[in-house]
Amino acid sequence: MYILLPPIAIHIYRRIGATTIRADHLRPFHSLSNEATIICGFCNRHPVVSQLIVPQNSSGHADAAWVALGPVSTGSTINVGGHALKRTALLLAISFAIAGFSGSSGQGAENKIRVGWAISKTGSNSIAVATSLLPNYRMWVNDINAAGGLSLKNGRRALVEVVEYDDRSNSEEAVRAIERLITQDKVDIVLPPLGTALNLAVAPTLAKYGYPFLGVTATTDLAPELVKRWPNAFFFIGTGSQYGEGLLTLLEQERKSGELGNKVAMIYAADAFGVDLSMAARKLMARYGFDLVYDKSYPVGIRDMVPILSEIKDRAPDIFLCFSYPPDTLLVTDQAIIAGFNPKVFYTGVGTQYPAYRQRFGHNIDGVMGPGGIDADNSEIQRYFRRINETSGGDTDRFAAPVVYVGLQVLQQAIEHVGSIDRSAIIQDMKTAHFATIFGDVTLGDQQLAKRWLVGQWQDGEFKGIAPADVNGANKPVIPKPAWK
Repeated sequence: MYILLPPIAIHIYRRIGATTIRADHLRPFHSLSNEATIICGFCNRHPVVSQLIVPQNSSGHADAAWVALGPVSTGSTINVGGHALKRTALLLAISFAIAGFSGSSGQGAENKIRVGWAISKTGSNSIAVATSLLPNYRMWVNDINAAGGLSLKNGRRALVEVVEYDDRSNSEEAVRAIERLITQDKVDIVLPPLGTALNLAVAPTLAKYGYPFLGVTATTDLAPELVKRWPNAFFFIGTGSQYGEGLLTLLEQERKSGELGNKVAMIYAADAFGVDLSMAARKLMARYGFDLVYDKSYPVGIRDMVPILSEIKDRAPDIFLCFSYPPDTLLVTDQAIIAGFNPKVFYTGVGTQYPAYRQRFGHNIDGVMGPGGIDADNSEIQRYFRRINETSGGDTDRFAAPVVYVGLQVLQQAIEHVGSIDRSAIIQDMKTAHFATIFGDVTLGDQQLAKRWLVGQWQDGEFKGIAPADVNGANKPVIPKPAWK
């Protein structure tokens, strides 16, 4: 008897420390007659083997090829990777194996799906990646594999295999890594990097090769135009104008109620994210008649905001807006507390919603606003945060992280709707289908997610959604912000 075995099975045998493969346990994979020709990996030979041969690439991983085993008999000892196996039974479920396999080729036998990502393990984006992106990616993969894999056509299941690179928070490195994932690693699906700049840098490459692009952390007013240019692109987290509209509408309502004055000070990081949001806010402030008394950018990686805050404090604004990234969000809050700068509205950007922000500033977070937010009483949202804690050993943010997971839920359901890795069909399904997510039933009309929180505020130890006010679970804003303690 000859038996074909896929490399992912060998990988799992090794990972669980298996020491035995009995021939009668392997028979359900696929057996051929004694006259059949066996191709062993990529070696283009026709051996009659008495050992299990696992071709490996330069990274030490099994190549995506079928490997041959035979001739064997029940109870015989087989060698895996140079380690002799004892004659005891291997207690391992084999539901992930070769359903639907025919002939001596691996085509049509999707027992695994390769998913790749290039993310910022190092560099300026590393904190945000470790908080918002990577915990979601790992939980998603682990949950799929624990359930037996993605559900495909004809009752097949496909485990997810991951290929990962560090883009070093660098756009050029991100583009090179994505190209490598597609052309060399031959991944089936690519998950995105973090941040507007890196996402827009890699998007043309994903469009070139026809891979679905999940813009789960890309905030740009160009989204409506980009989806026309890139039919594979989907934007989940919104545009600068949408966040500006949500924020300024809230501020205008509070001003009309007499809770706020008219003076606004605005600073922003000098990159795509900061520029986009500041442009949107500036236009809306002009429309609503706010007095913009301070309006300046600051360099990414700034280490001292004392001079900026001193100038702003002298202008005595009612509202302070800072479109910032995590390091500068922490910096500006810390130095505002030291300087005693306590406007009625204190709004900061990415990082405001992080567990690290709450840990750093304790009770001083009360009343601080930022983009995002959650419905803290929603059972699906509560379950999501419990799962993140269980799988990653830590908490995650209340802005991008839930949106990232919604994007992964949409992707998974689209793959399962199609039943195979037909990327064009997956993209089409994402454009037209309904998806059950932690945000409820969602669609991607115009290739954009419309349902999300735009403004949140720390209240009673949780970053709660406060705008749009007509969304279920919206909380009333606390204005003025309590004084720093």
